[in-house]
Amino acid sequence: MVHIRTTKTGSNSTAVQVVRIEYGNTVIIKHIGSAKNEQELILLKKQAEKYVSDYTGQFNLFNSSFGNRESNYVFQSKHSRCIGIKYRLLYAVFQQLFSLLKFDQIKNQLLLDLVMMRLIEPSSKIQTIKLLEEIFEITYSKSNVFREINSYSDLKEKVEEKVINFAKNNLSFDFTVVFYDVTTLYFESFKDDDFKKCGFSKDNKFNQPQIVIGLIVNANGFPISYDVYQGNIFEGHTLIPILKKFKEKYKVDNLTVVADAAMISKENIQSLKDNNLNYIVGARISNLPFKLMKTISHKVYGIDGAICKEKTKYGHLICDFSQKRYLKNKYEMDSQITKAEKYLATPEKVTKRIKFLKNSDKTKVEINKGLIEKNTILLGIKGYYTNLDDIDNKTVIRLYHNLWNVEKAFRMAKSDLKTRPIYHRKEKTIKAHILICFMALAVGEYIELKSKSSLQRVLKIMKTAVDVKIKDEATGQIINIPTYLSTQLKTLLQKLNVTY
Repeated sequence: MVHIRTTKTGSNSTAVQVVRIEYGNTVIIKHIGSAKNEQELILLKKQAEKYVSDYTGQFNLFNSSFGNRESNYVFQSKHSRCIGIKYRLLYAVFQQLFSLLKFDQIKNQLLLDLVMMRLIEPSSKIQTIKLLEEIFEITYSKSNVFREINSYSDLKEKVEEKVINFAKNNLSFDFTVVFYDVTTLYFESFKDDDFKKCGFSKDNKFNQPQIVIGLIVNANGFPISYDVYQGNIFEGHTLIPILKKFKEKYKVDNLTVVADAAMISKENIQSLKDNNLNYIVGARISNLPFKLMKTISHKVYGIDGAICKEKTKYGHLICDFSQKRYLKNKYEMDSQITKAEKYLATPEKVTKRIKFLKNSDKTKVEINKGLIEKNTILLGIKGYYTNLDDIDNKTVIRLYHNLWNVEKAFRMAKSDLKTRPIYHRKEKTIKAHILICFMALAVGEYIELKSKSSLQRVLKIMKTAVDVKIKDEATGQIINIPTYLSTQLKTLLQKLNVTY
């Protein structure tokens, strides 16, 4: 490795030399000159850099600091090699994000490191331990990790309090409206037990045991609360328990839940009323009496943006017509009819239920004209139930359309955070895994909300900042080269309210 060396001479001048270390001895390659003052020293150092660059083809690894008399200038040579990189900025950013959400107050660094790795490089806990050492030089023993995570399920209440306080203070969350949905997470196993059970799978893994996750988010899609249920529970049966517990815990007087049509049932509607809970839920208008369907269709059909309101046993039924939705529904219905007609030509090949075919008797298969008529009058129409009396129709529709934020949160959890398949077997470690993923989801949603970009894009930008270790094989000297912050990265850090 080549250095630019400055050394005092007998005449009290400063000599500038280009040197290298050979077998422990300093060999002078070129004596550039001697400086009597600071200005001359700066000029000689510039000449030395030019000499190294022009005649050896080497380059400076550091920014020059000519004002520092003791500065050494290190140049890459055939005797130096990269021995590693370190993502110090990435680690520092996540520690600040944890501090913003007050996760650091839980006083558990292992938990925070597991949450961080779930965001950066989601994998099994064993692989995560290896990656922490490789990427950040953080060492945990496998036995200690698995012993400690057994207690993480007990931290659920503390974590929820942190995210709710953060949402109140930073995202204008006031408990008046929440959005709820469920999903399923399957296991890399085919053996069920009292907790992991086979059930209706949203991942089409019907032969593998699963658990059901109920998630509450705010209007931005930021996660507020969650609960874990047995894998065979009907999703509609999760709605009342989680909302009732949430309302009582946080002493909410006026709570409105927005949920999809799967949550609606006569029993749920009554339970919501009994617990003083308001609701806006999707309506399965294809199950309405035919007379009511025709009434609604007559009021809104073909008028883009038209809205009507009807009183039903499930509360106010608000329906609207969209031309864009009409075209989509019409295309899908025509495709299904074409498929039915194709199978009608060869009824012996009908091995599964085809939407617009019906068996009028055990031997005859025919087109279901009644179902086609019913679908036709509902093209482009969507319905919503609510028990709110003092709210306008457009607000009901707007709030329901925000339900996509829960679906977005589930997509992040399953795709970016890889919450499934789950590899744990015991209930406590399963719940610990869900807690880690919930915390990671909160951080991930915050990143996307603040950066206005996807989590993966943000991580890609942050991973461009690396510290490099270079070793001089001749001298054994190890030099740490700090990261360079690009303008893009600096802008990102500002958006996230973190510094480096």
